[in-house]
Amino acid sequence: MLILSSTLISLALVFYSIGIWAERLAHYLKPWHVISFWLGLFFDVSGTMAMSHISKREFNFFDLHTLTGQLALWLMLSHAVWATWVIHKGSESLHKKFHRYSIVVWCFWLIPYFGGMFLGMKH
Repeated sequence: MLILSSTLISLALVFYSIGIWAERLAHYLKPWHVISFWLGLFFDVSGTMAMSHISKREFNFFDLHTLTGQLALWLMLSHAVWATWVIHKGSESLHKKFHRYSIVVWCFWLIPYFGGMFLGMKH
């Protein structure tokens, strides 16, 4: 189960990073970027659920890793929803300005990613 959960979380990193950096370098949101955001979110949620099954720690919402992880998931979800909306109904200017928010979400997401890695190595 540890290998599965680690693989899923790593796939989240790969897909989300590809989407974020490809969109950032293009300076324009494209449909395939949005697909990459959703895949990153899917793998992150799946990996988080798998990790929760093997965790020996009791769930504590106010634990720093749990709190940052939850916030990151909500940010990823809002980011993917917003990107989907921009693709379907957004103006040309929104397509071009979207990348400003993306990097902030990605940077925040890295906090629980590396925090979880550190906690896993510590035990």
